[in-house]
Amino acid sequence: MFADPEELRIAMRQWATGVTIVSAQHNGRRHGMAVSSFTSVSLDPPLVLVSLEQVTKTHKLVMQAAYFGVTILDQNQRDISNRFAGRLTERSDRFSDLETFTLISSAPLLAQGLAWFDCHVVSTYKAGNHTVFIGEVLAVKSVDAGKPLIYFDRDYRSLEAETAG
Repeated sequence: MFADPEELRIAMRQWATGVTIVSAQHNGRRHGMAVSSFTSVSLDPPLVLVSLEQVTKTHKLVMQAAYFGVTILDQNQRDISNRFAGRLTERSDRFSDLETFTLISSAPLLAQGLAWFDCHVVSTYKAGNHTVFIGEVLAVKSVDAGKPLIYFDRDYRSLEAETAG
């Protein structure tokens, strides 16, 4: 017997996460999606993990390209997160009118994020209706200023400045 999916969804709302855009490009086609299932796995070698639903266009492109990019979003990028989370834009170019760049692979990265990871897929694991991709980080870049976009209980949040007490 397993936990009820709706109860699991409700419980997972209590887990605060950062918001990233996972992206890939293959044969001139590019796509990306908002993803909160991103984490560091190892520093030596440098490995990160993302989990993508198997029916998505981004999943297909990551499988074909064997590379993916990750952009960590700034707290002022809610509109970007919404664009890349929307099912209505699954068939359109979500990167349209946005400044992008690449590091080593052809994975598009969003210019206005906080940090960027260019990754080569080294392992995949099917997990239910998702695939867990382990990526070796080929290149990384970050900025010193800004605060991350946080997602908690079905809404965006931001980090508040700590006050000395």
